[in-house]
Amino acid sequence: MSTPRTLLLSCASADPLEPAALALAGVLGQAWQTHGLALLPLSGLGAEPTRLALQRWFPGADHLLGLDWPALAQAHRPEPRQDEVDDLLALLREHMALAAGTPAEREAVAHAIACACLGNNHLWQDLALPSRAELSALIATWFPTLAALNHQNMKWKKFFYKQLCLRHELFICRAPSCAVCADQGVCFGPE
Repeated sequence: MSTPRTLLLSCASADPLEPAALALAGVLGQAWQTHGLALLPLSGLGAEPTRLALQRWFPGADHLLGLDWPALAQAHRPEPRQDEVDDLLALLREHMALAAGTPAEREAVAHAIACACLGNNHLWQDLALPSRAELSALIATWFPTLAALNHQNMKWKKFFYKQLCLRHELFICRAPSCAVCADQGVCFGPE
């Protein structure tokens, strides 16, 4: 039996290796595999935007998965870390490329990234991307001003949380700059 991710990619409307399609298939597929098909996969993204994302990137997948949209519209999966998702969404929305996709497509990509940030691996792994290069391409396409801020090529998840800390004026790093920090290899080293 195929996984939800495999099924989604088999329905991909464009290049199934395109970073946005891979990332959405990865996050949606993992969420459905973990929480089941009776709950919405992306915390904070409603049934209609989820349906539109599937229609855009994976047409016909909802029927193959057997998704019940009226029931999904009523289902709620509490996310204990919803405040983090909301903060990450605010950061991503601030840097959305208006030329990249429709507003609904931009929201779906932002939700996928924000939800994947709650994972335990590198962000590219939590998005089920082949490597960090695809993640960097995804962010450069959909959130170019945010990508430009990461001029030192910090690991993306660390970079996002650093941006959130800076927004709230929380300075948790013991070093005055990354160049002199003893943990530099953790933030900038190979993945």
